[in-house]
Amino acid sequence: MTSPSSRSSRPQPHQVARVTSQASELLEVLWGRASTAPVSASQLRVLFILEHHEGINLRTLADSLGSTPPSTSRLCDRLQAVGFVERRTSAGSRRELELFLSRRGSAFLADLRSRREAALEGVLEQMPAEQRAALLRGLEAFCAAAAVQIHESDAADARTA
Repeated sequence: MTSPSSRSSRPQPHQVARVTSQASELLEVLWGRASTAPVSASQLRVLFILEHHEGINLRTLADSLGSTPPSTSRLCDRLQAVGFVERRTSAGSRRELELFLSRRGSAFLADLRSRREAALEGVLEQMPAEQRAALLRGLEAFCAAAAVQIHESDAADARTA
């Protein structure tokens, strides 16, 4: 699957974006095989967001999902029904609810990650050690850059809200 562009010493962002997108699609297939998830992709996104932003309100969660509060509320209803999400009255306003990942939801995410990592290990074991090391360095840099961009976007959204 190595193309001439991926062998280039200075690949352009669009070339790397294309291969990263392909890798993401392959990850979805691998993770789908490893999943026994009782939740949809949208519900899984809710769980990931709550894991990092516990106590957010429904409107903030809806904004994070690019959805509407009624649709987001229905997602949370289903997640609450299976015991993955808890709603609590806000200390600051009795009219506002805060959303939290439950212990069961946290355990579900830990188990899901474990299954996903096991599926990835099978692929990574097939790669030469030098390429695995390069992939690790590249992914660490990618994660750092993505985190900065996400946090800057969150900060900009907070300033305009």
